[in-house]
Amino acid sequence: MRILVDADACPVKKIIVEIAKINDIKVVMFFDNAHVYEDGYSKVYIIDKGADSVDYFLINRALPNDIVVTGDYGLASMALAKKTFPISPRGLIYTEDNILGLLSQRAFSQKIRKHKNLKGPKKRVSNDDEKFRKSLNKIISNK
Repeated sequence: MRILVDADACPVKKIIVEIAKINDIKVVMFFDNAHVYEDGYSKVYIIDKGADSVDYFLINRALPNDIVVTGDYGLASMALAKKTFPISPRGLIYTEDNILGLLSQRAFSQKIRKHKNLKGPKKRVSNDDEKFRKSLNKIISNK
C-alpha cells in the first residue's frame, strides 16, 4: 500500500505525510512542472504541463490497494476502476455508490457555469482537515 497524491492544489500534504510516517506507508506526490516540492519523506514526480497529464501519469502507476488523494472526480473514478481507495482532501471517500452522482453533478455544474457567473467550491475550513484525517485513518485501519 502507498499513498499517491494529486498534489498540485492538495491542501493536506502535511497531514498525509504525518499519517504515512506513523503507519510506515510510502507517499508519492505528483505535480505539474509549475511546482517545486520537497518534504524529506515523499517521492516526488514533476510532470510536464498538459491537459490531465498529472492525472494520467498518477493513474498509470496506481496499484490495487493504493490510496489516491484527489479532488478530481474523473481521477477518482479511474482510481476506483484500478481497485484503489480514492479520497478527497475534504475527507470524502469515493465509492462505486457515490462516484456516478458526483460526476453527474460536476457535468451539470459545468453547464450552469457556462451560462451564469457562479462561484466555485466552498472554501476549506479547519473541520475539513479533521474530516480528512479521520477518513484517511479509516481507510488505513480497514486494510
